[in-house]
Amino acid sequence: MRKKIALVNQRYGLEVNGGSELHCRQLAEKLIDIYDVEVITTCALDYITWDNYYPEGLSEINGITVRRFKTDKSRDMKAFDSLSGKVFSAEKNDRDVESWLDEQGPYSPECVEYLRAHYADYDVVIFMTYLYYITARCLGEGGIPNAFLLPTAHDEPPIYIPYYKRVFKNAKGIIYNTTEERTFCEKMFGIGSTPNIIAGVGVDVPDESTLFDAKARYGLDDYIIYIGRIDESKGCGTLFKYFEEYKKRVGGDVKLVLVGKSVMDIPKRDDIIPLGFVTDEEKFSLIRDAKLLVLASEFESLSMVVLESMVYGRPVLVNGKCMVLKGHCHRSNAGLYFENYFEFEGALKYLLTHDAECERMGENGKRYVNENYRWDVIVERIKGLIDSYNG
Repeated sequence: MRKKIALVNQRYGLEVNGGSELHCRQLAEKLIDIYDVEVITTCALDYITWDNYYPEGLSEINGITVRRFKTDKSRDMKAFDSLSGKVFSAEKNDRDVESWLDEQGPYSPECVEYLRAHYADYDVVIFMTYLYYITARCLGEGGIPNAFLLPTAHDEPPIYIPYYKRVFKNAKGIIYNTTEERTFCEKMFGIGSTPNIIAGVGVDVPDESTLFDAKARYGLDDYIIYIGRIDESKGCGTLFKYFEEYKKRVGGDVKLVLVGKSVMDIPKRDDIIPLGFVTDEEKFSLIRDAKLLVLASEFESLSMVVLESMVYGRPVLVNGKCMVLKGHCHRSNAGLYFENYFEFEGALKYLLTHDAECERMGENGKRYVNENYRWDVIVERIKGLIDSYNG
């Protein structure tokens, strides 16, 4: 008799292309061959407001049963940012933290109540990620004895809120994405004895026949590419500043192509090209034809776009202040990292002018992903953790 598992995530749908949300969808569609899988989520599509978009209740996406609950209020980002400043300071109190967890959202008490009442309908309930309201309330306050956690955790201000220690302590099993994430969490929360695995994410790419010449379609010559939410929290402000300074000091014809939804102002320049949301075929065509992928974020728990770039033999240039991204570069020998502007300038200049070395780095990246991020290996590791749990 097949076990039944639930995956819990803040958003879910074909229109949702965020990191943990896409990870959840991919994982559900891989695990359905082994388990009866249900996804428990909200009706939200937009991660800024959490406004309801999808209908409540049961639906099916790519063969996966999806159970949705409405959010009870929108998030006011200005008020939330103000509250965050208080919560991340030494002056915070318990009431501030409680309010912050609710405002973080997506605020869906009905979803939390369902999980507390129906956890026994599932052999294991896997919460993704640690940060948001549903995971925080369900794990932080206990009451779900078969809860596993896929935290996607990294060194960022919220994880230092004392409340989250309870979230990690109450997990019966933990699924990490990287060695750096496990080391950080075990040191942070003293959870070294909790059963765990390092799994990560498999890399799915479309058939080569579906791709096209990105340079021809978009009228591009040499370009570097950024993929993800265009946001200060993703280091995009730093990226724009460094790229503009590079063009001033070094020059050249290279352009910066941006793929993803923007929630900040983008400099209006001929050599910075925002394309907005694109299809998978467009994304992978753009990756394949780029000189390299650049990522200035300090806060990543894995970074799927780094792995996707490596699949296509594209070197990566990443923020060395992020231990996960730095770790990818060290283990793969497929990328360079920077911690200030002059390191950025030197690394970018090197990658743009050393084609033979970049080709070798590209081969290293392909090998790294093949050895560490294949779905068959990842699914087997997760299966081992789930099947070892006896409740």
